[in-house]
Amino acid sequence: MCGISGIWNRVQKPVDRSLLRDFTQVIAHRGPDDSGYYFDDDCGLGLGHRRLSIIDLSSAGHQPMASGDQKYWLVYNGEIYNYLELTAELVDLGYQFRSHSDTEMILAAYQAWGYACLDRFNGMFAFLLWDSSKQLLWAARDRFGVKPLYIWEQSPNFIAFASEIKQFTKLPNWKAQANPQRCYDFLAYGMLDHTSETMFKDVWQLRGGQYLTLNSDRQDADFGKLTVKQWYSLPSHQQDLSMPEAKQQLQNLLKDSVKLRLRADVTVGSCLSGGLDSTSIVCLSDQLRQESANNIPFQTFSSCFDDLRYDERQYIKDVIAQTQVHPNFIFPNASELFEELDHLTWQQDEPFGSTSIFAQWCVFRQAGQSGVKVMLDGQGADELLAGYTKFYAALFANLFRKWHWCKLVNELITCRRYQNATEIQRMIEPLLPIWVRQPLRRLLGYASETAVPSWLNGSYLQALGVAPQVSAKFALTTPTSIHQLSHLQITSTSVPMLLHWEDRNSMAHSVESRVPFLDYRLVEFAYSLDDTTKIRQGQTKAVLREAMRNIIPESIRTRQDKMGFVTPESQWIKHGLSDRFEIELQKAIASLGQWVQPDVLQKIFQATLDGNSGMQGVIWRVISFSRWLKVFDVKI
Repeated sequence: MCGISGIWNRVQKPVDRSLLRDFTQVIAHRGPDDSGYYFDDDCGLGLGHRRLSIIDLSSAGHQPMASGDQKYWLVYNGEIYNYLELTAELVDLGYQFRSHSDTEMILAAYQAWGYACLDRFNGMFAFLLWDSSKQLLWAARDRFGVKPLYIWEQSPNFIAFASEIKQFTKLPNWKAQANPQRCYDFLAYGMLDHTSETMFKDVWQLRGGQYLTLNSDRQDADFGKLTVKQWYSLPSHQQDLSMPEAKQQLQNLLKDSVKLRLRADVTVGSCLSGGLDSTSIVCLSDQLRQESANNIPFQTFSSCFDDLRYDERQYIKDVIAQTQVHPNFIFPNASELFEELDHLTWQQDEPFGSTSIFAQWCVFRQAGQSGVKVMLDGQGADELLAGYTKFYAALFANLFRKWHWCKLVNELITCRRYQNATEIQRMIEPLLPIWVRQPLRRLLGYASETAVPSWLNGSYLQALGVAPQVSAKFALTTPTSIHQLSHLQITSTSVPMLLHWEDRNSMAHSVESRVPFLDYRLVEFAYSLDDTTKIRQGQTKAVLREAMRNIIPESIRTRQDKMGFVTPESQWIKHGLSDRFEIELQKAIASLGQWVQPDVLQKIFQATLDGNSGMQGVIWRVISFSRWLKVFDVKI
């Protein structure tokens, strides 16, 4: 697990050595164990690397790494979990290895299979591979974008590649300017990473499942051409399995995914929230530890609060009682939030949608301080297996569309066990045709689905070129099936954003995070399942609950409430930190200028203080966005 960088200078001037070192040093936290550089002065190319040693801790794993004939050079961030199996396959093909690292395996795999080697990799990765024989730079990102890769084209003559956006601040002619459309997406809906664009103008990223090529051959007519291709997409096929068949296959796939992600030459631990997803990972990890006769206790890390409404220790203790894990309890401190906010914002690269990111930050910080260098986490399960309440609406819409009236009525009735009437009403609304839904919303006093929120200055933003409908398409459109909503959340609206936060929070503390639910085999299997295996009799993630029967504590397997990395954000605003939040809000209003409507924001804040509004998310987004402007000196 590492950080990578690259600079290409079209006019063939040698890349400035000190510039590349400064550019790479910005991400020393991603790789505190080693660093290295490669320069091809004839082609104006420089590659940089910071290493966090996880597999093969020896100097043999040093990067940039070259093939035996030095035709190929690689800087790589990630883990290929099935590297042992692929290495054995390559040995059979005649390749020889000097190290025990997955990095060397990638070089051999490229020589053996070309771009198609990506299809064989089970892992998370972003890399830059220089093919000197073709004068070609190849950059690739894993299927779901677990590891990041950003690009800034300063001009057609100068292109930079980075693991984190903050690296670009070290380059000549860098000016941090806001991308109005993406900034609006965040402020209005809390969305980021749903497109290739970022909130920084002219900074973009490879999406999950994409690779790019940069032609550096001056004799070629396409010299300097940068081409992006989609190398992976979710398969469209669906299968009709019984619940017993589906649960057994899911259990097998998840266990094998966890087993692969326990491969490391350093200490491995896990986040543990007390929910279904992280508990499944922890219990399977403990089961695998016992099967391998490993006597080292598996460490877990949990975010806790004295306010019982936001605390999950009652469930975490059930996991501890059933396993032999060594627990670590972390209590995020409200006052520390603002003390850490500038540093946290710098590490995140972009503003973030809630203070729950701070809770996750505290967990990974404690893991790093405890000497745990690899952490497992449950990202992706909710999006794959219908864990959010919005999936109810998608299920109802699918049953309605297929005229499965009896099933629809049955699910509506059983859903009432777990959801209140207001939530059910919201779920039913999308079933109505838009020509009925829109007048109904106006009659009830709701804003139009595509209207600019009242606290934003719509006329000013539209003058900047912001199109509210673009964001509404991602944030408000209700897909007509769980299958369709899963696709949207995995590829655009949820998983990419969660992985962004996870990557920055973990790597800021030199910890590698691994996400077993995003093993592509498990994703493809779960994605192919019928909607009714995911929500059944009103229960979300039904197939996972069945797969984990007799593996996790029953109190968690049947648990219906959902928390995750929550914080008592509304309580912090209303009580202990109300004055601080108000000060921060006033600063934010001043810094955002014509973007916002100050009077409306003030009313929202007062309503939150009075306990009459669930809009505190708006308050936090404005504050976080303002801090981002300050920390990165962004011009809006």
